[in-house]
Amino acid sequence: MSRLLHPVAIICSLIASVASAQYPDHTIRLVVPYPPGGATDVIGRVMAQKLGAALGQTVVVDNRAGATGALGAAIVAKEKPDGYTLLMGALTSHSISSILSGTNAQYDMNKSFAPVAIVGRVPLVFVVNPGVKANTLAELIALAKASPGSISVASSGTGSPQHLAAEMFQRQAGIKLLHVPYNGSGPAMTGLIGGQVNMMVETAPAAHALVKTGKLRALATGTADPIASLPGVPTASEAGLKNFDVHSMFGIVAPAGTPAAIIAKLNGALKTILEQQDTKDSMLAQGANATWTTPEQAGQAIRDEVAKWTQVIRDGNIKGE
Repeated sequence: MSRLLHPVAIICSLIASVASAQYPDHTIRLVVPYPPGGATDVIGRVMAQKLGAALGQTVVVDNRAGATGALGAAIVAKEKPDGYTLLMGALTSHSISSILSGTNAQYDMNKSFAPVAIVGRVPLVFVVNPGVKANTLAELIALAKASPGSISVASSGTGSPQHLAAEMFQRQAGIKLLHVPYNGSGPAMTGLIGGQVNMMVETAPAAHALVKTGKLRALATGTADPIASLPGVPTASEAGLKNFDVHSMFGIVAPAGTPAAIIAKLNGALKTILEQQDTKDSMLAQGANATWTTPEQAGQAIRDEVAKWTQVIRDGNIKGE
């Protein structure tokens, strides 16, 4: 039987090689698992337009919103692995969602996709209401230790990156905060500005203008690197949280099993695209720092993300809504 299958395998390999060499010969679909207008959608449209020009084929954006991004991700995971359906993923959110879904998860971040590249990262920042008597992260930690549970922390919802960043903060700092989940970042920030809650670990783009106008106070970045738009704000490590590095990660992935030659072609095109200044400017307008990785680096970044959030969710006994 093995002798009969051997030539078949060779023929299939040759067919795949020919298909990869001709790729792409028709329209590519880039699934954005959120409604039009958000950061993922805008970044996806930049990538689609640029990829189309680089590859000589139309790349259309297909918005498939639902289940906080899980619906669109699941659609791509089940598609034919031929390079003609890709996911513009909010990879941090997808990783968290898949972990919280447990046995009901419709995809596995480490197994369901073939990573193409990480294309952008959005940093987070620790912010407090100006009424909080803390000008540094160390002072905030001291307040929380003096009265466990008295400092309230807002998030855009249970299981959101902001929520889990706050959970990680609690564990590393050895403190207990009161989590107050809101239905989205907008309402959470409104509550923080109004003093209904004390603090938040929010994306830098959402917090930037409020920090500049004095409506919020930035204590530290949630990342290992400084945030250019918030000069003078120390990094988490500089503020005393060693190895604390949290950001929202965006990337393009294909269904698992997509030929390596197709992944390499897409990755090469993205490298050129992400080096262009207008691409960097368009990404920065959404608060994302343009990045580029090899497929291997992207795969490792996703594995690291899954491992990190699995530990935080387990330690915090966090359940999906």
